[in-house]
Amino acid sequence: MAEPRLHIPSQSRGLQLPRRQRHYGFSMTAMADMLFQLLIFFMLSANLTAFSMLNIRTGALAGTNAAPGSQPGAVTSGISAASTTAVWTLGRDGLIAGGQRFALEQLKVLAQALADQGTANVLIVLRPDVPVEDVIAVLEVLHARGIDAVQLADGGAR
Repeated sequence: MAEPRLHIPSQSRGLQLPRRQRHYGFSMTAMADMLFQLLIFFMLSANLTAFSMLNIRTGALAGTNAAPGSQPGAVTSGISAASTTAVWTLGRDGLIAGGQRFALEQLKVLAQALADQGTANVLIVLRPDVPVEDVIAVLEVLHARGIDAVQLADGGAR
């Protein structure tokens, strides 16, 4: 008598189960977070853009610049006469010129008086609490009056 044979499927076939369709998606959360951070960065830095574009020329060190037309070995002092230099102290509360305190609203009148006197140079001593906007306003008014030889000095903490 012959034994019945059981049919065992080969292991290479495996079970024929229905396959799940895979959906490859892109998560927008990470990109939205990154865009939000970039937006905040540009909003915070946009306020400083106008001041960073300010063209400030630096002068040569005193005693190292030769005057045009001078001999190659000649050295100029780079120091202007005291009679043609005005010293202003700029702070949060206004401007001190000649020992008198002035409001920033009087800046145009002061700059015009300097131009009328023939003052060619201005030294602005900056207090630590002075806003950059006030420094820019002073530089613009002086430039409009034809006074371009302006030096800035750190007034330090007082």
